[in-house]
Amino acid sequence: MVPQLSSQAIQKLKDDFDHLLDRLPNLQNGEYIYEALLTMLRMTEEDIARLDWKILKAALKDMERAFQVFNSYRHVRKIAVFGSARLPADSDEYQMAANFARCITGQGFMVMTGAGGGIMEAVNKGAGAEQSFGLNIQLPFEQNSNPFIEGDPKLINFKYFFTRKLFFLREADAIAAFPGGFGTQDEAFEALTLSQTGKSPPVPLVLIDKPGGTYWHAWDKYIQTELIPRGLINPEDRQLYTITDDLQVGCEAIAGFYRVYHSSRYVGDQLVMRLNHDLTADQVETLNQTFSDILLSGRIEKSSMLPGEAEHQQPQPQQVMDQTEQLPRLVFHFNQRDLGRLYQMISAINAMSRAPELEHPERK
Repeated sequence: MVPQLSSQAIQKLKDDFDHLLDRLPNLQNGEYIYEALLTMLRMTEEDIARLDWKILKAALKDMERAFQVFNSYRHVRKIAVFGSARLPADSDEYQMAANFARCITGQGFMVMTGAGGGIMEAVNKGAGAEQSFGLNIQLPFEQNSNPFIEGDPKLINFKYFFTRKLFFLREADAIAAFPGGFGTQDEAFEALTLSQTGKSPPVPLVLIDKPGGTYWHAWDKYIQTELIPRGLINPEDRQLYTITDDLQVGCEAIAGFYRVYHSSRYVGDQLVMRLNHDLTADQVETLNQTFSDILLSGRIEKSSMLPGEAEHQQPQPQQVMDQTEQLPRLVFHFNQRDLGRLYQMISAINAMSRAPELEHPERK
């Protein structure tokens, strides 16, 4: 039997909507709220099943909780860490994950895990709750949060994998993956797909194994022997990730990615790359000579903030418009295809500056 809404509930909803509509013209994001409400209204006129509405309701509640939690931490770079929930605490991978978390939070970053056991538990343990987020998923098994994040206000319980994954990848300024099962493979390939297709801004992806481990090297061999020879991906796409069994290499791959490079966004048909330190004219000329193959037209040019940047914000936290107006920029017409080469360009930029290390590379 379909539950009936009370007259009091209907009246409260009407009052809330009237109040919202009165404020809507003056709200900062009023046009987006308007579009969202309009979409919901259109859906009520369509023949949508009850189950569809239940999915929509639960997904919106997932997103509401996550937006509320992450909103206060948009200025801090965060690292999503994936790995098996089944690796025991006495395994080499568990110990490495805990040490990795200590290393990277020692540099000022925060970590995000799935809040479960195994690698996730190790990372929350190594980072400590203060520097951790937990994105838990309700499952018939392996669903309980680990004791190092349980009860923390930064623990979010998701009903759906797709909303959980949305926030993992939306909030991540870097991704680290340890050995794991189908879920870890799914998350690693999802991150690669978003990077390769340009749906995600450039972020470092580090694949970490125990010393002498073969997990990621065997995975990479599949990439080299099956995908590249068949032309299914470009050889340069292997630049999207780093494989290592050395924690210092893994930590440096993340911190070093933001040594000079800060973030990037599109304004019109130009890619705007923001830098922590300015480059010389000779260095920019070197970039033009080395990376002319990824330009649709023109050259890589130095620039200050473009007038259209504030109106073209992207959804990723690393692209939030904060106190970056004074940062130097590079602007160019990127072909939006050779993402592996773009990563090579970022690496070249980070190697060019002799500026001192950032005191807080994680600050955005």
